[in-house]
Amino acid sequence: MEAHFGHTGHFMILVAGSANLDFVVRAHHIPGPGETVLGRAFETFPGGKGANQAVACARAGGVPTQFLTAMGDDAFARPLEASLREASVVLDIVRAQGQPTGVAFICVSDQAENAITVAPGANLYLHPEHLPALDGISHLLMQLEIPLATVLAYARTARKYGVTVVLNAAPMQDLPAELLDVVDILIVNEGELSALARHAGSIAQCLERTPVPTVIVTLGHRGCCARIQGAFFLQPGFAIEPVDTTAAGDTFCGSLVAALSRGADMHQALPLACAASALACTRPGAQASIPNAAEVTEFLSRQPQSDTAAIDALRTYCGLPADALS
Repeated sequence: MEAHFGHTGHFMILVAGSANLDFVVRAHHIPGPGETVLGRAFETFPGGKGANQAVACARAGGVPTQFLTAMGDDAFARPLEASLREASVVLDIVRAQGQPTGVAFICVSDQAENAITVAPGANLYLHPEHLPALDGISHLLMQLEIPLATVLAYARTARKYGVTVVLNAAPMQDLPAELLDVVDILIVNEGELSALARHAGSIAQCLERTPVPTVIVTLGHRGCCARIQGAFFLQPGFAIEPVDTTAAGDTFCGSLVAALSRGADMHQALPLACAASALACTRPGAQASIPNAAEVTEFLSRQPQSDTAAIDALRTYCGLPADALS
């Protein structure tokens, strides 16, 4: 099958996924089992993987973004809707009667690491019949905080209509082969890739065992690695002082899909996505931390060119031979 990413013309991105209100406590460290930790600041932030990625798509600019989600009819839904509207996301909200809007409880350590517990609530009530018409949609971007049966149904329909299907397989769960068969672009982190491949070897070895035409692996501060029809692309990370890594992966996904929908190729899209993700780590919160296109452009203008040593180090980390890169 021929890889297809970008479209030109008047298109829209559809993000289908979760919306959660995040309850965030900052603490010296993340508590272990049975441990109580005294936290400091407490804030609420609009979040949820789907909503975060929709905001990232919209803020990246160039292509309108529609967001399909399920929320309750409660006070927790209001700040979520306001944040999405402020980012110019077109909302398609299913009201799950009698169900609370999803919430997430997040502890952020002084080292900017986080631990997250999600209560999905209304997110579990986004069903196959809720998918809108796909006329004018270039890319469908999904995650795994909504029912797997819904993800599969949406992916199958999108494939039928020639829409590029992008799946961020997070939070990780066993994925049926029938879903992977209708995914064009899979985005995972290192742990998710290993779990999906059922292999503890190198990134290169895990990618060999992952039957999706295009797989992009995010590697935190190291950057990312993409395999497209057997060709490899590497993007080293950018040096930053992290404050909060919440939504870094979501920012990467949304920024990448926005770039591809504008017609960018992978060489152009990966630096934009990595830069947006890095910037998101320098600010607190989920959607509140996601940069806009002008901020990403300005950030990239201040970065040194990736040197051969950085690319070689990343290639070695991924277990790729010297002649593997495109």
